[in-house]
Amino acid sequence: MNNSSNSRETKQRLSSFKNEVADSMNINLQQGYNGDISARDAGRIGGQMVKRMIEYAEQHMNGQN
Repeated sequence: MNNSSNSRETKQRLSSFKNEVADSMNINLQQGYNGDISARDAGRIGGQMVKRMIEYAEQHMNGQN
């Protein structure tokens, strides 16, 4: 797999993750441009994504130094 397809797959996974987080917070995201959502909601989505990524990393680092 080359860097281009790696990058494309990563972007697709992050987009899916963002939509999953937004759905769990009852924030409707559209496919593509979402400039109509408030900055507060965008920040809440990003913050929740970071929180979940940190939790995931901590769970998977247990026992590894």
